[in-house]
Amino acid sequence: MISPRVYRVVLPTLSAAVALSLVGCEPQVTGGASGGTSSAASGGGQPAEGVGASPLSNRDGTKPGLAPLTSGDDRAAARKLIEGVATKGRGPRTGYERDEFGYAWMDTADGVPLARNGCDTRNDLLHRDGQGLRYRGGSDCVVVAMKLYDPYTGRTLDWRKERAAEVQIDHVVPLSYSWQMGASRWPESKRRQLANDVLNLLPVEGRANSSKGDSGPASWLPPNKRVRCAYAVRFAQVAQKYAMPVTAPDKQMMLRQCGG
Repeated sequence: MISPRVYRVVLPTLSAAVALSLVGCEPQVTGGASGGTSSAASGGGQPAEGVGASPLSNRDGTKPGLAPLTSGDDRAAARKLIEGVATKGRGPRTGYERDEFGYAWMDTADGVPLARNGCDTRNDLLHRDGQGLRYRGGSDCVVVAMKLYDPYTGRTLDWRKERAAEVQIDHVVPLSYSWQMGASRWPESKRRQLANDVLNLLPVEGRANSSKGDSGPASWLPPNKRVRCAYAVRFAQVAQKYAMPVTAPDKQMMLRQCGG
């Protein structure tokens, strides 16, 4: 089990608290995820250079972001990984409910990184990917403000908790999609793992996430074309980890994004 204190020792804390009028609390400020924002990053959705790890070197999802795959070797490795994903037709959505995957952002889903560390999954992900984190007074868990580089749009967002919906947590493999691809027959413990596995989760712009819905790669890809191969790899990594097939059109589209 990873305690909150151990998990956050990598986050440098500034000596002074920054005043922010949120229900009378003074948030604490930290530096956020490793790697730092680019000097071009600024708030209000301005374009910025991306930060994040390659999915090929981040196989458990504990490193921040989703870096583009640009080299010939990386794209060849990506195609090889995607080729290993099984295919089948998409089944019915009958019986799907979000609660079939446990309550949202539970900290008690066993078998996934960062579980049972005293902080819910959503805030764990804001910690992982956010920069300049500010916390609710008296908490080292609840993030109330940050900058976030969104790989889906290629923009940096200046986020505040009072505008919570502007940043949403995307399930790379949507839960409804997984239900139709076999998760309806899984034990609930495995569905809880998928719903809270950091490998399958990215904080992104809310509008981009809403436009995706429960689409697979054949129907939706990130607007930021540079990250599409990396997105396909992450989709494949999740599918392989959970022994879950994808549709044939989705697999074909995933290969195409990596030059296949």
